[in-house]
Amino acid sequence: MVSDFIFTMKQNYYLKYCITPLGRLELKSTENTLLSVRFEGKGESSEIIPPILEESEKQLLEYFQGSRQIFNLRLAPEGTEFQQKVWEQVVAIPFGETASYLDIAFKTGSAKNTRAVGLANGKNPIPIIIPCHRIIGSNGKLTGYAGGLERKRWLLHHELTNSKKPGLLF
Repeated sequence: MVSDFIFTMKQNYYLKYCITPLGRLELKSTENTLLSVRFEGKGESSEIIPPILEESEKQLLEYFQGSRQIFNLRLAPEGTEFQQKVWEQVVAIPFGETASYLDIAFKTGSAKNTRAVGLANGKNPIPIIIPCHRIIGSNGKLTGYAGGLERKRWLLHHELTNSKKPGLLF
């Protein structure tokens, strides 16, 4: 009886893979919300692809083509309360712009906690859409990125060249 209860409470998720200039991305969702985006995902797409995954792929491909700057998707990233606060600040950074870990620390009320902001940023389960690549060091240098610094550099360069804003090219 207990195993039946656990089975019925388990939430289904779906996978879809898409090819981008940064390699193969794995998109994971529930029926209605995007849960994660992973670089170099391995495996097969689900037999059933819910509309959220189709729309996520469409918007990501538009982003990579330079025709989309803002994502409009229902997201459900899993994380602590502090991680959620950091990601809310990160998602507010406009396309083609950057912020420092210190900037985000101030906005989350933990000005002395840039390291915690960096750790939270590194745990972002929905990169690109929650644009953690837009976070740089206070000195303007690129620092860690879960997808690798080359991908971070590529994303920042892509955004700066498609934003028509003056800025440093990384």
